[in-house]
Amino acid sequence: MDQWSGNSKDYVLRLIQDAKDQTLVDLGQHVGYRVEQAGPVGIEPAFWRKNMLRLFLTHLAIYKKFAGDLQEALLSYGISAFVAHNDIEPTLEWQVQIETALATCEALVAQLHDKFHISNWTDQEIGFAMGRRVPTFAVRLGETPYGFIGRFQAFNGNGKDVRVLARELFDSFRKNKQTQRRMSEILLSLLEESESFAESKERMGFLEELEVWDPSFSARLRASVQSNGQVADSWGVPQRIEKLIAKWGKVSPVSTNLITDEDIPF
Repeated sequence: MDQWSGNSKDYVLRLIQDAKDQTLVDLGQHVGYRVEQAGPVGIEPAFWRKNMLRLFLTHLAIYKKFAGDLQEALLSYGISAFVAHNDIEPTLEWQVQIETALATCEALVAQLHDKFHISNWTDQEIGFAMGRRVPTFAVRLGETPYGFIGRFQAFNGNGKDVRVLARELFDSFRKNKQTQRRMSEILLSLLEESESFAESKERMGFLEELEVWDPSFSARLRASVQSNGQVADSWGVPQRIEKLIAKWGKVSPVSTNLITDEDIPF
């Protein structure tokens, strides 16, 4: 508009008020917001761990051990991975459970072993995730990314230890605009729940690398020092917490990814 007498926030809201829902979803994800999309409302499946990123691992049945090992390795990074052959109870309708996992996951990783595309299910699972526009990644494990999968971020998993691959996926989720805010909340929860001095130090290091920040984090960090002895007595961690809070307190929301309810991060 050539003429506008209001503030910048009202201006933006005015320009997008007639946009289609999907356009608004795409815009929100582009600037880093976690946007919940269509899926079963109020569903809290038992296979997802609380306060963790919900990751769907699509894989060939014959490689379920690799998927299970990766699932276990991801837990320490606050990522709860769904592996169909490990998480579906024998008495439950397996297709319903898979659909529920796909409808409630926050990201998908395709394990591209040899002949991955021959499966009747793997491509459909990827298509489901694409339809929901959740972040989708591929791991090369003998099969080259093909079709729409070719435009996803791909990792080389050939000959790689699952612990190394888990760390690479974790780092990617921390930096991806669609998941970095969610991961910042998860990493804070992990620090709050630390069960050893070593965990507190490692998780503090992750928090110091955050690229987004919510004003509520400061109070939660200070509270963790009061409530968790593994945080309070971990050498240097309380001091690092105060330093981190001071750092974000000096940051201008105009020039960073600071997230508040009052500011629009354009």
